[in-house]
Amino acid sequence: MDRGAEFRRWKAQSLGRADLSRKGDVDEDVADLVRLLNEREPFFTTSSCAGRILLLDGNINGIEVQKKNCCWLLVTHRPCVKDDMIAALKKAKGDAILKFEPFVLHVQCQQLQDAQILAVRSTHGLEVPLSHEGKLMVTEEYIDFLLNIANQKMEENKKRIERFYNCLQHALERETITNSHSKEKINEKNNPYSRKKKRNREKARGKCTTEENDKEENDKELENDDYPGLNVTVFPEDY
Repeated sequence: MDRGAEFRRWKAQSLGRADLSRKGDVDEDVADLVRLLNEREPFFTTSSCAGRILLLDGNINGIEVQKKNCCWLLVTHRPCVKDDMIAALKKAKGDAILKFEPFVLHVQCQQLQDAQILAVRSTHGLEVPLSHEGKLMVTEEYIDFLLNIANQKMEENKKRIERFYNCLQHALERETITNSHSKEKINEKNNPYSRKKKRNREKARGKCTTEENDKEENDKELENDDYPGLNVTVFPEDY
């Protein structure tokens, strides 16, 4: 089967499946970005998250808590208030971890050159243990301090999504224009009528250039005859 047709079939199957994420649909802050990619033939998204603040309860394995084997006490894609965090912490029975996870987007690309447009990495996450075996290990003041940091990261995360959307949109539009020009050149090269028109344009341009040169020579002669003492120097705009 043709690779392009196979990719289109794979894309249709993926986008036609039910959303199995905890939320059940695309986050509002990345909806436009997901739509922008899925409307383009060489891309489709497989999963996304606009960024979130989490409180997980489980057992720390090594240096981090495993999300698959823990209880999600709190999750929000918006700034979090301290009262909600304190209420969620009271339910903790193991090792409670406060996390901020930045924007993530998984995209399938038809070609390697398409994947290069989407090379994005974000490193402004946050992960802090708050309790151990159900016992709170920090003060409420420290929790408030951490939430301020997490909320600031959430706001910065939103700005990064907007910047990424604008840059991606510009890159895709530029690529579309470039591809369009390439196709036009190929069509023009293969079209005898276009080649004939091009030769005629070049001949006409050469004729105009000759006439302009003759006119310049005549003008110089007039200047030398009528204005023998006049000398004008013109500076370029960026002088």
